[in-house]
Amino acid sequence: MSEHATIRILPPELANQIAAGEVVERPASVLKELLENALDAGAKRLRVDLERGGQGLIRVTDDGAGIPADSLTLAVTRHATSKIVRAEDLFAIRTFGFRGEALAAIASVSRLTLCSTPEGRAEGAQIGVEYGREEEVTPSATPRGTTVEVRDLFANTPARLKFLKSEATELKRCLEVVGRLALAHTATGFVVNAGGRTVHRFPPNQSLQARLAALWPPAVCEGLLPFDLARQNFRVHGLAGLPAKAQNRAERMLFYVGSRPVQDRLLLSAARQAYQGKLLAREYPQLVLFLELPAEEVDVNVHPAKLEVRFREESHIFAVVRQALDQALSAEPGLTYPDAGQSPRPAFFETGSVGTPELSPTAEGPREASRAASPGRDEPAGRQKFASYPEYQRQTGRQLDLGPAPAAPRHAAPDRRESWELRPAPASPASPAPAAQAEPLRTASGAAYLGQVAKTYLILALPDGSLGLLDQHAAHERVLFAAFRRQGRRGDSRPLVLPLELALHPSEEARLAELFGELTGLGFGLSRPKPGMLEVTALPPTLPAGEAKDYLRAALSGQARNLEDLWTLMSCRGALKAGEALAPAEALALIEAWSAVPDKDYCPHGRPVFASFSPADLERLFKRRG
Repeated sequence: MSEHATIRILPPELANQIAAGEVVERPASVLKELLENALDAGAKRLRVDLERGGQGLIRVTDDGAGIPADSLTLAVTRHATSKIVRAEDLFAIRTFGFRGEALAAIASVSRLTLCSTPEGRAEGAQIGVEYGREEEVTPSATPRGTTVEVRDLFANTPARLKFLKSEATELKRCLEVVGRLALAHTATGFVVNAGGRTVHRFPPNQSLQARLAALWPPAVCEGLLPFDLARQNFRVHGLAGLPAKAQNRAERMLFYVGSRPVQDRLLLSAARQAYQGKLLAREYPQLVLFLELPAEEVDVNVHPAKLEVRFREESHIFAVVRQALDQALSAEPGLTYPDAGQSPRPAFFETGSVGTPELSPTAEGPREASRAASPGRDEPAGRQKFASYPEYQRQTGRQLDLGPAPAAPRHAAPDRRESWELRPAPASPASPAPAAQAEPLRTASGAAYLGQVAKTYLILALPDGSLGLLDQHAAHERVLFAAFRRQGRRGDSRPLVLPLELALHPSEEARLAELFGELTGLGFGLSRPKPGMLEVTALPPTLPAGEAKDYLRAALSGQARNLEDLWTLMSCRGALKAGEALAPAEALALIEAWSAVPDKDYCPHGRPVFASFSPADLERLFKRRG
């Protein structure tokens, strides 16, 4: 047998490093293990100190039961624990840690110091372990409880060290660990310091809502719906976010079994089904859900880091979770997808004695906004010229934003110069009123515009004889999104006479740091006069000043991760809403603009924009064919 095939017993240091690979991926996983040990020890107050994102220092101090001096050596030894006595205990776990190798694994890849004073002892003791090498136990003058200090994580394993992200990213993950545990242990106080400043301070016996308010932006926390449902031996309770506040990431869907944070597909699926029909496919609600059940009904010993669980009665748990969330969501009146009927805007165009207006580029060509427009009743017949769309909007009070750089109508040669004109159709005494015209307006491709239904869907008779329905909000979203994409990061903006000021939540400040470059690329002028305050000095040309604060709140609350998400959000904010009446020329301008953009079949959220019914479809609908 070759040397490579010889079976050996691994040295303790190597075995500990292998165990560390299972439970110690990064500073956040170290912090999680230390906090769970402190909570299992009955801590009512916890202090966390972090340096260099946790790679330089992680220190956890608690006021729990403490460890006797003669047990310190066992505490840093593999497979030594006070939480498991019999094999049956593995199937009735009531604590966080139970494998007895976390401290040993952490100590094998760091410089660890463990100090502890049990209750009733005048003096404590401490032990040091440097990359797996234990030192002598020595006396220590520490208050009741335990302090674990981990320094220079992974310094002896450069291969793992290089997989760590930036200090800011690692710190963010550490703070997420603290936040998740703090939500499940509201009776315990937490203080978190990073880089010499206090990041979080959660007083003992704080409410779940108050802790969420410190972790999530105000825009997310407003309107959280409480739920609490008990069935047999199961109880489901927590807080559910409004569908209108949903975001495109699942980072704020938090699930707990008892007080243990878990990642469970069953609970996620039940929650997603409860929100079905209220969210788009790629949207996720905010949710904090606790499932309480007898210990024998769940197996938590199925994942090295104890993140996954297995339930005995999966179907029953699914039903209880779904029912609890259904009750919370049905208790909130008027829950619909946020596009419908929100942010009503005034009617834009009206038709009158001047006839049906027509929008066309002038000799100067389309400007950055190319909005469809038509004169009002009080405007004289003939050509009305405006140097820019904002000038038109100021004079008429009407607007239909078709984006910063729209395509020219397909029947007209594109022109890249700088203004739009409104050219109403000539009035004629013999001409019938628009409502009585027998011949409908037609697009350049020959589709006839027949009208609007439910003030939401535009009806078209297509050249091939099919019937078409166009969702005006989704179509306008796609037009605006295409315009933003063409504009890219040019940063065109309009200055504000009076800057807007926004007080920022700590979580919004963190998000602003991530999105600052993207926002300025969109055209926002931003400055930070002092911590906790954002000053807005300029806005993108297409964003109304009245919507700027709401837009920024939505972006900083987590509804955007990158520039494309910001374009999507701004498109949704600026687009026509369901329930807005459109004049025929206005509808025709939107149809033409939509037909010229790429990816026009779906809105930026992924919803369909257009549906068509062929003559055969209609015949089957009315059972004219067998």
